[in-house]
Amino acid sequence: MRLNTATVRSEAGVLATNKVLKNTYLLLSMTLLFSAATAGAAMVMDLPYPGVGVTLVTYFALLFLTNRFSNSAWGLLFVFALTGFMGMTLGPVLNMYLHMFSNGHQLIMMALGGTGVTFLGLSFYALTTRKDFSYMAAFLMVGIWVAFFAGLAGLLFSIPALSLGVAAMFVVLMSGMILLQTSAIINGGETNYILATLSLYVSIFNLFTSLLQLLGVFAGDD
Repeated sequence: MRLNTATVRSEAGVLATNKVLKNTYLLLSMTLLFSAATAGAAMVMDLPYPGVGVTLVTYFALLFLTNRFSNSAWGLLFVFALTGFMGMTLGPVLNMYLHMFSNGHQLIMMALGGTGVTFLGLSFYALTTRKDFSYMAAFLMVGIWVAFFAGLAGLLFSIPALSLGVAAMFVVLMSGMILLQTSAIINGGETNYILATLSLYVSIFNLFTSLLQLLGVFAGDD
């Protein structure tokens, strides 16, 4: 019996997509746990925040290296280096919330819960509907850069209202990025699980920190 070529290719494509999806979620889970571990270590050791300049330079350097070596084992090393470093920068921020607010523990858990619910809900929607959200890519990229530079301006010129607006923008933009990246995986637009993991991790990290910032303003008790 001769197999239809189109059917064979379709089945092969489904298998490849499922493999990328499985590897992505496995690596994402590992990087999130590693990031949480480095954040916890930074909190216990009471490490200071390295500063915006050091954070951005190190982040973009590791981001470049991860992308550059994404097709080799070095890519795994650099993605863990990046997520571990981001966890380390998060530790001092969490300590700050614990010291600034009497309900700091609650704020952190609320932000964590909100991030988890948002990620799982959007991922489930993308996986079940299998919609193609690639049309959102250009809008999200422009929005992220606008929010990034607006955030820097808010920090440099100490404009709390601008920083708050940027946090709200990032919640929306990162939610869109989760839909976009998950859609890219299931529709064959992303075949590299290291890059897929990196994109989802960055979206989750920014979503969490943005929610935490918003909660600190609207629900924080001094």
